[in-house]
Amino acid sequence: MAVKVGDKAPDFTLTSQTGEKVSLKDFQGKKSVVLYFYPKDDTPGCTAESCAFRDTYETFTEAGAEVIGVSGDSTSSHQQFASKYNLPFILLSDNNNQLRQLYGVPATLFILPGRVTYVIDKQGIVRHIFDSMMDFKGHVDISLKVIKEIQGAAA
Repeated sequence: MAVKVGDKAPDFTLTSQTGEKVSLKDFQGKKSVVLYFYPKDDTPGCTAESCAFRDTYETFTEAGAEVIGVSGDSTSSHQQFASKYNLPFILLSDNNNQLRQLYGVPATLFILPGRVTYVIDKQGIVRHIFDSMMDFKGHVDISLKVIKEIQGAAA
């Protein structure tokens, strides 16, 4: 069953590119989370999307949010990807696609893992979902707009 806007975001614990265990609950009450699922490290679209998140990362953190990327790639692949493109945020390895399935991220053409971004507020509630395989920058722009709205509502 797919996660919808207004749902409590399912918690998870996965390994990051640095080998640390990261859970969604680590951020509850502290930061909003932009959780973006992408198909594969070091592919043109995923690199464009990740670099767009990198280029606005400081703006996200200033607005009280953490950016977390998720794909089925290994932690060592994430480590190389993050290093190659100076990605300052967390990349999580969802080797068996359990998190992707838990959130209901669809596959494109039944084979390609989908590209979906979830904006989750400090209380762990999904505030926005953006699903587009081709609008790489849209994932970033729309997520930032929602984060700023959340921050403005909290102020």
